[in-house]
Amino acid sequence: MSVIAIAGSSGVIGSALVSVLRAADHRVLRLVRRPPAHADDVFWDPDTGDFDARVLDQVDAVVNMCGVGVGDKRWSGAFKQSLRDSRIGPTEVLSNAVAEAGVPVLVNSSAVGYYGDTRDRIADETAPPGDGFLARLCVDWEAATAEARRAGTRVVMVRTGLVLSRTGGVLGRLRPLFGFGLGARLGNGRQYMPWISLEDEIRALLFTIDEDVSGPVNLTGPAPVTNAEFTSALGRAVHRPAVLPAPAFVLRAALGEFADEGLLGGQRAIPAVLERAGFEFRHNTIGEALAYATAATDAG
Repeated sequence: MSVIAIAGSSGVIGSALVSVLRAADHRVLRLVRRPPAHADDVFWDPDTGDFDARVLDQVDAVVNMCGVGVGDKRWSGAFKQSLRDSRIGPTEVLSNAVAEAGVPVLVNSSAVGYYGDTRDRIADETAPPGDGFLARLCVDWEAATAEARRAGTRVVMVRTGLVLSRTGGVLGRLRPLFGFGLGARLGNGRQYMPWISLEDEIRALLFTIDEDVSGPVNLTGPAPVTNAEFTSALGRAVHRPAVLPAPAFVLRAALGEFADEGLLGGQRAIPAVLERAGFEFRHNTIGEALAYATAATDAG
C-alpha cells in the first residue's frame, strides 16, 4: 500500500483522484487549510509557510493541485494576483517540504496555457512557453518546484487541458447552455481545445506517479479539436445542436482579458510523453470522451 499526499483535493479532479486511490487500498493524506475533520486530514497554511515536513516522512508521492480556477471571476488585477498567490506560494512551500522529507515523487499541476495561443502549431512538451498572463503564470508555477528537483525528487509537471467530467468543469458550465439552446461556437471557432476525459485524467495522474516519467507531461487527449469541432460534437452528444456563434467582441465585453486567453485562444497540445511511455487512452476521440461524460451525467 502506497501513501499519497494530495494538496487541493476538493476540486473535481482532486476528489476523483482521492476516491480512486482509496478504492485501490492506498492511504491518502489530504492537506487541508481548515481544522482536520478526519484521521487522514493534515492541516497546512501555505500562506504563512505553516507546514511540518515531518508529516511527509512516510509518503511515497505528493500530488499538488492547488489553485483558484482561472475562469472563476473576471480578470481584475486583484483576481490575477490571487491566481498567482494560490499556486506559486503553496507550490514553493510544498516543494521545500518534499525536499526536506525526501519524498520520492512530486506530481505538480500546471496547464496547457503554458504554450500560449498556438493556433495551428502542434505543441508537445518540448514546445517553448507562449506569451500572455497564463503562460507566465504556468512558467512561474512550474519553477516553484525547483527545491524538490534539486533534492533529487522525481518531479512531474502535468499540463492539463480541459477535463470532461460528469459534474463541474467545462461541461458543468456548457451543458446547461446547450440545454436551453444557447450553445455556441466561440468567435471564429478555429482555436484549439485540448480536451481529456476525467477518467483518462485520473489514469494519467496515476501513471505519472507509478512510471519513470519526469518534467512536463501534457495531460490531453490524443486528438485535439477546434472549438467549432468541439461545439458540434457536444451538440450531438446532448441532442442540442449549436447554430449561432458567440462573437468575439461580445465575449471580450463580457469577460475582458480572460476571453482572449481562455476562450478565443487555444493550444493544439498533444500527449507525446504519455504516449511514448506506453500510456493507453480509454477515450481517443472527442466523441468518445463526450459520450462517456454525458452518459455518466445522465446516469446521475
